[in-house]
Amino acid sequence: MSQDNTLDNPLLADAILPAFSQIRPEHVTPAIDTLLADYREGIDALTAAGGPRDFDGVMLTQERLEQRLARAWSPVSHLHSVADSEALREVYGPAEEKLTDHAIELGQNRELYQVVQALADAPAFAALSRPKRALVEHALRDFKLSGVALEEPARSRYRAIGVELSKLSTEFSNAVLDATDAWHEHITDERDLAGIPESGRAVLRQYAKEQNLDGYLVTLKQPSVQAVLTYADNRGLRERVYWAYQTRASDQGPHAGKYDNGPRIEKIMALRHEAALLLGFGNAVEESLATKMAASPTEVMEFLHDLAQRARPVARKELAALREFASQELKLDNLESWDVGYASEKLRQKNYDLDEEQLKPYFPLPAVIDGLFGLVQKLYGVTLSPRDGVDVWHPEVRYYDMRDADGRVFAGAYVDLYARSGKRGGAWMDVCRARFKDGENEQLPVAFLTCNFAPPTEGRPALLTHDDVLTLFHEFGHGLHHLLTEIALPSIGGIDGVEWDAVELPSQFMENFGWNREALDLFARHWQTGEKLPEELFQRMLAARHFHAGLFLVRQLEFALFDFSLHLEYDPEQGARTLAVLEDVRKQVAVLHPPIWQRFPNSFSHIFAGGYAAGYYSYLWAELLSADAFGEFEEQATTNGSVIDRATGERFRHEILAVGASRPALESFVAFRGRKPEPEALLRSHGLA
Repeated sequence: MSQDNTLDNPLLADAILPAFSQIRPEHVTPAIDTLLADYREGIDALTAAGGPRDFDGVMLTQERLEQRLARAWSPVSHLHSVADSEALREVYGPAEEKLTDHAIELGQNRELYQVVQALADAPAFAALSRPKRALVEHALRDFKLSGVALEEPARSRYRAIGVELSKLSTEFSNAVLDATDAWHEHITDERDLAGIPESGRAVLRQYAKEQNLDGYLVTLKQPSVQAVLTYADNRGLRERVYWAYQTRASDQGPHAGKYDNGPRIEKIMALRHEAALLLGFGNAVEESLATKMAASPTEVMEFLHDLAQRARPVARKELAALREFASQELKLDNLESWDVGYASEKLRQKNYDLDEEQLKPYFPLPAVIDGLFGLVQKLYGVTLSPRDGVDVWHPEVRYYDMRDADGRVFAGAYVDLYARSGKRGGAWMDVCRARFKDGENEQLPVAFLTCNFAPPTEGRPALLTHDDVLTLFHEFGHGLHHLLTEIALPSIGGIDGVEWDAVELPSQFMENFGWNREALDLFARHWQTGEKLPEELFQRMLAARHFHAGLFLVRQLEFALFDFSLHLEYDPEQGARTLAVLEDVRKQVAVLHPPIWQRFPNSFSHIFAGGYAAGYYSYLWAELLSADAFGEFEEQATTNGSVIDRATGERFRHEILAVGASRPALESFVAFRGRKPEPEALLRSHGLA
């Protein structure tokens, strides 16, 4: 491509940060086509006779080509999640299919495989550093998982499946977003919102204002759903919101059939199973575990069922108490799914004299951000400072430089925190740039941190719930894993290449500080008075920490077992049997059965459009690791008086955060903790030990 054309296309400019304001949908196809053609040329040169055969020539060449492609695709993929449009969708789907096809083609390139294998077989391999050897070993494993050994027609079939799955994943995700944005209820009589606190009503007013409407607009965005299901006295409104939310993208609900993901789930499951068989696995679970810590399906199932055995009796007692309270105090003789959040909040207020509205004024978002950064500085000796003038995709987005103790910038992060139309729900961290040392050139790591909090309203800052605080800490934990990596080989640096059931360790680890008085004192101050979180309020918060821990755990177990069973038991003769599998799992672990029309799988993006297929159990698996890791900080506090201990923080950084996938996650954990993880830590963290 000529220099002029390169300058015209911001996705082809070798810029330090993406030029978001200049990126247009029409740039995507030519940029991806150009980069893929260049990539293929680079691989052809590498595999040609007389091509390089040392580590730098073989592996760094591939990392260089991959990073050039990633620099273009990362901002496009991000915009698809946070600023979606019809025009972007039209080019995004086909481009993603080309990228998937390219990745499988690369993984099936036998000439390239032989070059990498020769590198591993050479006497000099043993003398390479641990990260370099890990990069080669991961590459060889990934060749096998891409079907490098397959013969035709299996080889082409595997590739076609990969492309089709990529397309279905994008369609699934789009359907959930469209179904979420399609439903709303306009309310003009404030009495219909009785029970919803002012902070919640302010958000609903804001949504109405955005649509040039008077009054209030109830939507399926998370802040709205949360406000209604937790606080609205209007039972009919709760039921309508629950119905609309829990039937999104399905054959049920207000838009029944319009965005239905049911047929997509059938296709996704059939294709995943077929792909696993082609690679010689018995099912998609076995294939999934090839890149995880867990050694076998049996080990995962035993882990989940053991947890269920401990959590379910507790959940039963909690539900019985909730039913009795709802019947006697709230006159709800039949506790329905749309009543649970509401009744739970009322019971929590009664038992602990605590509700989120008492806590929210102490968690103004700007102060929480400052406190989080202060905590990170105390633990790891790094500072974050805002940088103005960075090109962003929305005026609310902020960019921060991360500096070391000498003031040198060594990483950065985009932070996008508020819910809005065209933005996917949930919270996540993603990679904008990876750390990469290529000769004299060094690319610094940059992260995207995305949440969906209620925005600020007239006269007050955004006030977070305590759950929101934990979400922010969680995503920032992922961010630290990426930003603090010392591995300058992108394929095994930061979160990349880390076993998926260990990747949540740094994120869930950070949540523990959201319950720690010393950490809370860094930011928990009343937004109007500046008063610290009162001690008696903190004690009530702690007392309520494990309120309904059993109900929470059985819900997580339901998700994990549904996902695992769906993939483990798949039979092509019978199809996915999505609802039958879900019902079977619920008989094993659930204590509360939702209405027959509920269709939560149809919006379960984690497993049908994210990276958690046959791996949702990872959240609980990694929570065990994170709880045990935080135990080290608690043990140190008994001798030095502080959980925010710099020396322990430096060890955690060095042994866990900095090493990426340069060694197995279990080895990293043992290096930090001095032993293997102990299961009791997970039960203790939920108050169930």
